[in-house]
Amino acid sequence: MLQQFNQANRDIIININSKLLPRIEAGISPFDSVVQGGDAVWEGLRLYQGRIFKLNEHLDRLRSSAQALAFTDIPTNEYLTAEIKKTLAANKMADGVHIRLTLTRGVKNTSGMDPRLNTAGPTLIVLAEHKPPVYEKGGLTLITSSVRRFPPDCMDPKIHSCNLIQSILAKIEANVAGVDDALMLDKQGFVAETNATHIFIVDNNIVLTPHCSACPEGITRATVLDICQANKIPHQEKDLSLTEIYRADEMFCTGTMGELATISKVDGRTIGNGNIGKMTKRLSELYANLTANEGVQVV
Repeated sequence: MLQQFNQANRDIIININSKLLPRIEAGISPFDSVVQGGDAVWEGLRLYQGRIFKLNEHLDRLRSSAQALAFTDIPTNEYLTAEIKKTLAANKMADGVHIRLTLTRGVKNTSGMDPRLNTAGPTLIVLAEHKPPVYEKGGLTLITSSVRRFPPDCMDPKIHSCNLIQSILAKIEANVAGVDDALMLDKQGFVAETNATHIFIVDNNIVLTPHCSACPEGITRATVLDICQANKIPHQEKDLSLTEIYRADEMFCTGTMGELATISKVDGRTIGNGNIGKMTKRLSELYANLTANEGVQVV
């Protein structure tokens, strides 16, 4: 699965520290913390008919991650929302938009990793692109990566950091294998997530997903669990082994950029009958109903 360049994004306006810049001119200092050491946090947001779904949950997670990294002068949800609105207005965007929100520690007075070298507060980047859900709904293929997800005592996944080297290495393995994405395990050998999304399986009509001990606290993941709770669909968070993946009736992944998408094969083994399952279809429809009717109005 390779995203294609959308010509509608050729002349987009990007917001950097409240300054609106054409794509070709947008840039940050080589002394910025994100350049120096990937020292930044991020969120992906999706705009549906003028509303951002789960906006406050995303902003809370961004600010929580920044707090865990001891950023100073962390902007408020109100300020972040205002800058998002400003960016969308400048681009005349109202629907079918993905927003990448990045908050870095800020600019340093000389190169180095020490946060004491930072002389100003965070750098905020608001990047809004015309982008429909990126995953093929007919069925994704995965391989199991050799790259393991860190446990909390190595790097707490609750920090939604811009340091994505683990994910990039796993994605390289998937690319070389000719599949869409890579399934990543934790240090105990249980399934954590893919290189980009959370995963669910369906076994005997029970919706199962891994614990968040080695993966981020996904907002789309939490929404799916809330949907199950509201609709009395049996569900459980548990340690999942590869054996349970291979013999699952259905499998799907979740994320803001791709919503819900069926996984049809893992390591060359067909999951279920290889097609979108009844439960996956039902949950996808319930999720679509939420995004069509809920969210914070920003346009």
